[in-house]
Amino acid sequence: MTTTTVQRWLDAGDLDLPLPGSGGTLIRWQRLSALCERDVAAGRLAEAHTDAIAILAELHGPRAQPGRLWGVWAAEAPGATVTAHHDGDDVTLSGVKAWCSGAGMCADALVTAQTATGARGLYAVDLHSPGVQPLPSTWRNAGMAESDTRSVQFSAAPATPVGGPDEYLTRPGFWHGAAGVAACWLGAARAVATPLYRAVAERKSENPYAAAHLGAVDTALAAAGALMASTADQVDAAPHSAGQVAARRLRAAVETAVDEVIARTARALGPAPLAMDELHAQHVADLAMYVRQSHAEKDLAALGLLVAR
Repeated sequence: MTTTTVQRWLDAGDLDLPLPGSGGTLIRWQRLSALCERDVAAGRLAEAHTDAIAILAELHGPRAQPGRLWGVWAAEAPGATVTAHHDGDDVTLSGVKAWCSGAGMCADALVTAQTATGARGLYAVDLHSPGVQPLPSTWRNAGMAESDTRSVQFSAAPATPVGGPDEYLTRPGFWHGAAGVAACWLGAARAVATPLYRAVAERKSENPYAAAHLGAVDTALAAAGALMASTADQVDAAPHSAGQVAARRLRAAVETAVDEVIARTARALGPAPLAMDELHAQHVADLAMYVRQSHAEKDLAALGLLVAR
């Protein structure tokens, strides 16, 4: 079970990672990648927890308590808005937040909410406090089903401000976190490619087309891994720089590698692994869903405008 896996990692210290820009960014991303290679859904929740810890450090939020899993619930969806109500030093959140991964697993979450001025604030919420209720799941896809992603209702739930208005989006760490998600996609892609590596190794001379597909897959994974390493070096060299271009390039490169891996592995191996290998089928379903956190051509267009000369 995903809950057991993530909690075991948390209790064992596997989620105690170097902060972005601390000199160990590549180690951080490699470990996130490795966790997703082992279990995509659990790795996705682990990434959110480590991102929350980094955000709390960057924005001087409350100290995370040991053994408590954090989420980052920052999606903004039509018809699902959370509003922050400030009354002196007291703050409460009300409304519905969509796309909350780990809705029934996390003990705490960082939640974005609209303030009275229209700004976007970030708030720490104890999910065991009154006024927090995960809603029934409407998830219908096998991919990432174990991430327990659903909407959560907040009804005057006590909250603690983290950072200033709009600081969640404008801080340098926002793009460091976005690049960390790409590291997770890369690890999941390696998991999907594993049966292809194994099949070619076991039947080297039987299917030259499978070997060709593996050559393309290996090239794509190696290129994405190399870009991840150089991006990590950039983050460590300039930790207070937003690094938006580098993060967007990495996400685009890894997404390209993901597309190559999913398509070529299926073409090389045929339907049998997808139909009869439960672990491989789950890896493919999870990764196909997870990578849709990318905004596809919208993200490519944003990158194009940034690098246009």
